[in-house]
Amino acid sequence: MRSFRARTCVFAAAAAACVFLSSCGGKKDTDFVFKIGTANSSLCGAPLHVAIDLDLFKDEFGKAGLKYETIEIDLMQASSLVVAGKIDATLGLAGGLLPQIDNGLEIKFLNGLHTGCTKFYVKADSPYQSIADLKGKTIGLCGVQDSSTIVFQRKFHDYGYTAYGQGADFKMAIYGLTDLPLALENGAVDAVGLHDPVGYLAEKNYGFRMILDTSADEKFSQEYCCMTFVSSEVAKKYPEHTKAFVRAMLKAAAFVQAEPLATAELQIKNGHVSGDAGTNAEMLASYNYTPSVGLARKTLFNAIDQVVDMGIMQNVKDKEVFVGEHFQLYDDVPDSYTYSNGSYTESTVTVLTNNAKKL
Repeated sequence: MRSFRARTCVFAAAAAACVFLSSCGGKKDTDFVFKIGTANSSLCGAPLHVAIDLDLFKDEFGKAGLKYETIEIDLMQASSLVVAGKIDATLGLAGGLLPQIDNGLEIKFLNGLHTGCTKFYVKADSPYQSIADLKGKTIGLCGVQDSSTIVFQRKFHDYGYTAYGQGADFKMAIYGLTDLPLALENGAVDAVGLHDPVGYLAEKNYGFRMILDTSADEKFSQEYCCMTFVSSEVAKKYPEHTKAFVRAMLKAAAFVQAEPLATAELQIKNGHVSGDAGTNAEMLASYNYTPSVGLARKTLFNAIDQVVDMGIMQNVKDKEVFVGEHFQLYDDVPDSYTYSNGSYTESTVTVLTNNAKKL
């Protein structure tokens, strides 16, 4: 496993030290260091980078007199790192986490960050116009439980097809994410599900035709693909730390939504990602980074409701109870923020627009 690069920020508040007591053996909350997993090279992880570079973590944890550290991780290993106690919170593609939660992963989702970084493509001259045309066809995906697979199965199910199990009405071919464009180009598969920036670059380089864009689709444009989550144990024992994390991430996502170019420039300047700022900003602007707590909970329920009925999740006895156990709500945390001209305003999001902010 790769090494971890930690950066610790400590904030002391003498008055607060006497107040914040945890539920664990009288240990002071102010002694606990909340570990946040972050990831360079992840473009759509922009809210993590913004929260670090614009001192949003510093501000939110500092106001409460609490400690945190950011730890560089591989986001593909995030759930394992939470289980191991290496990190306490981070972000991830929610769809891919659902089967893990069904199998006992003890995490709680906190808020939605953005829509739209998963897309499905066919070759330009393909006869297939939509997911509905792919019955009996071979679909290239990057994992049996990857979020792109969950998206495809849910959309496929909407057309009345069998989308899961041995009797599924499509064939699944698993490739590494970066190998999928070549598999489609060479005719090994009929369609592929891709996450950006691989999808964006494949469309530009190979001329692939997009047949499902989750940022514009009527169903998925109202659901977050990427959400923050925290260890269930930490959420219970250290609610003030968790709330500081949520507030910072809500503000960070609001900044990305309002300022995609400034975000892209910030990411490159501080070594979080490589590439061209204009190209990266175009990708960021194609998503919807309007954050929300309430719509994130709705996203979780919508996904749970469908994948349980499809048989993908088999250990859920009561859907509402399950969502309640795996989504953390706080009365004193805003549903959302908006950003404009250097300031953040609390807001409530009732619906996500189908098209994100354009440059």
